[in-house]
Amino acid sequence: MKVRFIGHSCFILESNNASIIIDPFIKGNPSATIKPADVKVDAILVTHGHSDHLGDAVEISKRNNAPVIGTFELVNYCISKGATGHQMHIGGGHDFPFGRVKLTIAHHGSSGEDIQPGAPCGFIINMGGKTVYHAGDTGLFSDMELIGETNPIDLALLPIGDNFTMGIEDAILAVGMLRPKRVIPMHYNTFDLIRQDPELLRKGLVGKDVIMEVLRPGEETEI
Repeated sequence: MKVRFIGHSCFILESNNASIIIDPFIKGNPSATIKPADVKVDAILVTHGHSDHLGDAVEISKRNNAPVIGTFELVNYCISKGATGHQMHIGGGHDFPFGRVKLTIAHHGSSGEDIQPGAPCGFIINMGGKTVYHAGDTGLFSDMELIGETNPIDLALLPIGDNFTMGIEDAILAVGMLRPKRVIPMHYNTFDLIRQDPELLRKGLVGKDVIMEVLRPGEETEI
């Protein structure tokens, strides 16, 4: 699987001739190196309704005839704006042509000025024989232990920006509970309020059986 970091919490995953984008905040994202028109995907996964995560989901859905996948209320909102979508909810999973998606809890908010999109979520994505956990915007929660016990996580995408989400200290604890093979930090340094040094996370993970990678926007790795 190829994992490409677009910036903030946005990633593109590619495997077996299929690709998905998660939290497609591109327009207005000072770190993004692409435009929404550049995105060619089979599905769009959105963790919650805040503008720095919902982003360009509707436009990308229309351009690609690709479903927005997320919680029932959020997907209904996207459909009302002309997107296609597949409604799910927390605890539920579904098999798609590209792989399987299951929704997890996330401790955060979700509403915006003209949107009441229900609860936020995270995603467990099984695709091309790999398991990726995108935590969304969340604080630390003890059920991460259960997520790690029931899923052999190849890659965890974890927020470290603090203020709105977990900070570095809590992300270190999250890695201990999730037990992923690899971790990539996200949701930091996009704006001054969430400025963090990801190398502090690396130092905190010394001695743990995990590989940490820091990706700059536009960079990709393979798992």
